[in-house]
Amino acid sequence: MLKHRGFPGRLPGTDFQFVIRHANKEGATRIVRRERHADRKRVDRMADLGFMQALWDNFGAEPFVRGNLDAGRLSWLFGREVVPAEDPFDPESYDAMLKIDVRRARVSFPEVFELGDEVPHDPEEPFDDWPV
Repeated sequence: MLKHRGFPGRLPGTDFQFVIRHANKEGATRIVRRERHADRKRVDRMADLGFMQALWDNFGAEPFVRGNLDAGRLSWLFGREVVPAEDPFDPESYDAMLKIDVRRARVSFPEVFELGDEVPHDPEEPFDDWPV
């Protein structure tokens, strides 16, 4: 399993993880498309935004290996902003290739692309002020 060095381990100030530490002995957790409903909590939406920002900062529009990226966090974006970069695609492989669908990502997360090099949140500031 490729470990993405320099990729944030989690959303700062929260327990929303972005990467896993060790490969699952039984194999990689399957990536599935999870529906994002309009009534999701703000903190959940911010975790999606932070993860997309990290993906864009680390990979841009280039294909990338799934590696140690968290399957649960990927699943919230999979099939929309993050799509397979190979055919056939194995959703249960740490070696699976993915890419950002930039057109869709710009619509869903315009802040990521509008900010350029700025981050949407100060990593030193916790998200304590968010309503849950």
